[in-house]
Amino acid sequence: MKQFEGVISDRGSKYAVSGGSVTSRADVDAFLKNLKRAKKYAKATHNTWAVVFSDGAPLKNDDGEGGAGQIILQMLEREGLTDHVIVVTRWYGGKHLGGDRFRHVQDCVRHYLDNS
Repeated sequence: MKQFEGVISDRGSKYAVSGGSVTSRADVDAFLKNLKRAKKYAKATHNTWAVVFSDGAPLKNDDGEGGAGQIILQMLEREGLTDHVIVVTRWYGGKHLGGDRFRHVQDCVRHYLDNS
């Protein structure tokens, strides 16, 4: 598991990005469980994620941040990265970010892809 914390901070909201190899839904569930063993990730407002398996099957979860999983999924598809889950974590800072939150998700995924 690779983790990058403090990737973005905007109006009190903080973002982190994590990822790792997976080959099944059970692996994704185990990855998320392991990530959330850290109390701060378990208490995060959103842990949005996506994966494209080598058989082409996509999976995503917005975790309440509508549309964020789709953004991660599209970026994985463009990169051709399979059997690798990416999770973007957000701790809500009290102010709505509007459309900026989607740019932040993209920036987090780009940071992960560029530094992994």
